[in-house]
Amino acid sequence: MPALCRDCLCQFESGPRCPTCRSPRVMVHDELFSLSIAHMDCDAFYASVEKRDNPDLKDKPLIIGGGRRGVVSTACYIARIRGVRSAMPMFRALELCPDAVVIRPRMDAYVQVSRQIRTMMEELTPAIEPLSLDEAFIDLTGTERLHGAPPAVMLARLTKRMRDELGLTGSIGLSHNKFLAKVASDLDKPHGFSVIGKAETGDFLRNKPVGLIWGVGQATRTALEAAGIRTFSDLLRWEKPDLVARFGAMGERLWHLARGQDKRRISSSSPIKSISNETTFFEDTRDQDILDGHLWRLSEKVSDRAKARSIAGRVVTLKLKRADHSLISRRLALRDASQLTDTIYRTARGLMDQVPGQAAYRLIGVGLSDLIPEKDADRSGDLLDPQASRRIGAEKATDEIRAKYGPEAILKGRALR
Repeated sequence: MPALCRDCLCQFESGPRCPTCRSPRVMVHDELFSLSIAHMDCDAFYASVEKRDNPDLKDKPLIIGGGRRGVVSTACYIARIRGVRSAMPMFRALELCPDAVVIRPRMDAYVQVSRQIRTMMEELTPAIEPLSLDEAFIDLTGTERLHGAPPAVMLARLTKRMRDELGLTGSIGLSHNKFLAKVASDLDKPHGFSVIGKAETGDFLRNKPVGLIWGVGQATRTALEAAGIRTFSDLLRWEKPDLVARFGAMGERLWHLARGQDKRRISSSSPIKSISNETTFFEDTRDQDILDGHLWRLSEKVSDRAKARSIAGRVVTLKLKRADHSLISRRLALRDASQLTDTIYRTARGLMDQVPGQAAYRLIGVGLSDLIPEKDADRSGDLLDPQASRRIGAEKATDEIRAKYGPEAILKGRALR
């Protein structure tokens, strides 16, 4: 059976250890050298960059987020073992992990590292579809002759370079389509490499929960459970017309994914009309601190995705869903297109402040549209907000100093409270 050493990149027949370097980090699979669709996901990216830049944090539980926007952006694996998760209210995260170190995000530092990783990917193939700063789909179909090695070897080489040159790790999922590559990348984190071959697709999916499908959130899971659908086996019992009648376009997508079918292509040139992110709460909430925390985190994720694609937007959209399922949507055109978290957040916050009443909400979302290249964005300040350009400049300068000298080099006054 084909095997690959992830440390020295030796190709050999299956065995528990590499015959060349004796490493146990060996990938063995029947289809290892015939698959070419991959998903690469950096491991706890923000936290990993912070630990790399500040070795004193190496063995400590680390949470990125905090402040008055009291929601976790991300957490290192030490904190995750304690139960800390993204989008968790900070007070709850600190109850679970009271000894955690909490620091604010340094987006400019993360963008810089993301672009270094992107450059490494582009040396393998132009067919890269970034999803955010820390993850992307990669299509290596037809590149074996160019590189003199199958895609699996080139992907292992990519993560080895990330570790050796950048001090960061990533997890690879390799399969025959985007859906399964994304699923595979989550199977062996951190620093993993997982393969889902064509021959095993049906058996692999059969008893998995439908929540495994990317984009199936809490609201969709609730609707599926109401129809008696919890696993892929449940989906397989439905005829396509019945799924479409019950769930619309999502029903047809579910029918195909239940069979491991995904015809979407990986393309770096696919036109994007908007970028958005939303979250559905387990319990409806009217708590303004919690809502504000999620608003910041969602703005951060939209900014992250915009920066990953080197674009910005002229319009910010706020989406709210009340407990009675009524939907509120507000949008505002910016005077100057932006990709900055601070600008997106402040605009969305202003839109939320204009919504009358203090209703309980079950969903909140933030979007960015009317997209343009990033070189034409964030050029000038707002005449109605004379401090805007100064604030943007200070944010970028602060991030540059922190990227060079560490996260504690500069602190905002409110961070000392």
